[in-house]
Amino acid sequence: MADENDRTTKQARGSRDDRLKSALRENLKRRKAQARERAASADPSQNDDASLDEGAAGKAG
Repeated sequence: MADENDRTTKQARGSRDDRLKSALRENLKRRKAQARERAASADPSQNDDASLDEGAAGKAG
């Protein structure tokens, strides 16, 4: 009886670990994709802001 309990516990723990590994992997992929999108969209806007600031500073001076 104890052997049977140990086997089911190990199987349950193994399947749980597999599910957690898979979920963590998917989460990491999603977060990396989001970070790439943010970096790609942030770069042009930063360049645009810098050029606008330079133009405003040039007009004021």
